[in-house]
Amino acid sequence: MGEEGGVPGCGAGRGTAADGVVAGAGPVRGAGDRGVVRLRGAGGEEPPRYAPEWLRLREGADAAARARELLGPLRIRPAGRTESPLVVHDLGCGTGSMGRWLAPRLPGAQHWILHDRDPGLLRFAAMAAPRAAADGSPVTVETRRGDVARLTPEALTGASLVTASALLDVLTRAEVETLADACAGAGCPALLTLSVAGRVQLTPADPLDTAITEAFNAHQRRAGLLGPDAVTVAREAFAERGATVRPHPSPWRLGPEEAALTEQWLRGWVGAAVEQRPELRGPAERYLTARLAACAAGALRVTVHHTDLLALPRPKGGGPA
Repeated sequence: MGEEGGVPGCGAGRGTAADGVVAGAGPVRGAGDRGVVRLRGAGGEEPPRYAPEWLRLREGADAAARARELLGPLRIRPAGRTESPLVVHDLGCGTGSMGRWLAPRLPGAQHWILHDRDPGLLRFAAMAAPRAAADGSPVTVETRRGDVARLTPEALTGASLVTASALLDVLTRAEVETLADACAGAGCPALLTLSVAGRVQLTPADPLDTAITEAFNAHQRRAGLLGPDAVTVAREAFAERGATVRPHPSPWRLGPEEAALTEQWLRGWVGAAVEQRPELRGPAERYLTARLAACAAGALRVTVHHTDLLALPRPKGGGPA
């Protein structure tokens, strides 16, 4: 999800010294992959974000992490709309993992509108979309190329829900406010999942953990991107527009079964830190070698903290959301 397009929870950035990875997001390009996704398309080169290979690799961890506790209000069909389908806009759909996770958890007919800048990802997401809701009702799909920075309330006319995954932290404050404006103008809720929280826990611990974490977080904030500040900014933006905002933790918990994902995450995480603070290069190379060895031996566990947000618009008439 994101780029709009890309999934999921680690930040964007150019490849670093760590074997050509997207900072915090795994490999830029694998054999046979179509190219990377880009967040903005107008005027000039933009840093690559997620490669399809990375989106596929992280889908299981994303699905396990997303906060099911936030879904209750979304399962309630508004009066008078029990026969018409829910219309869900998935911003930055990437390979469509959000739809594959959410559509089978919501009852009733659904129509998903998948937004992304990458036509290859849109084709894949449409083909891999679920066809049935929680109660067996049909799920249909259409695709749109677009940019979250230009989202308008008119683009969301008739929307029942807006979703995005791993998107907020690679937006600027202005782009988050544009998103909040569009959702408020359309009067629809937003479920925004897997925004990085800026906290990582590795077991066993290492003295360099804190320095790498701080450097990575600084890297995420470059060029005005929100990085680990995204959740706070989004909460404020939606609340200022009258929404009730409900946050919930959604951490990745990576153990031996997720070794392939942990390896790629480590390379991107450390690579971004070194790009931000080149003086870390020597210690970070030794750190990464030791961490990868522990990962391969099944002796490393990692918790990458994220936060999901559900923003419920103020009901018409001004009552509480």
